[in-house]
Amino acid sequence: MPNNEEIETRSQGSVPHGYVLGAGQGEHLIHYRDGGNIFIKADPISGSNNFGLGTQQLPKGSGIPVHRHLGQDEAFYVLEGAGIVTLNDTPHPCERGGTIFIPKNTWHGFSSPDQEMVLLWIMVPPGLDGFFRETCSRPGESRKQFTREQINAIALKYGQEFR
Repeated sequence: MPNNEEIETRSQGSVPHGYVLGAGQGEHLIHYRDGGNIFIKADPISGSNNFGLGTQQLPKGSGIPVHRHLGQDEAFYVLEGAGIVTLNDTPHPCERGGTIFIPKNTWHGFSSPDQEMVLLWIMVPPGLDGFFRETCSRPGESRKQFTREQINAIALKYGQEFR
């Protein structure tokens, strides 16, 4: 199983032959806004040039602000908990075992008002991984602070736009 050091080494030129990661493995980041755990499991750095995959924890009372991806399709699978996903201004309940597909340019966001929610995300082509690396911190580091304008500028670099 690759660790973060092995994944970083792969990004410098070698191509992996596949790998297996456990639940707590992958590149671990702490979200800048709500302190939730993010694990990047597959992306161009780890050898997947065609898609990104990871998990995101939404602590109780948090969420993901409404946004869209200009050139990427995205899918989510709810691993734990329940909440609300908003697609084009229409709220939909989502719960453990639920699947959400979001085509590019679709406005969407999540809220987890009553309980923690953990999402598996897949993005084609990748890009969310880069946004997370630039905005989130590694465990033990101070959380990064951004203005709304700074977040929007970073998001646009990765084909993402917030309302």
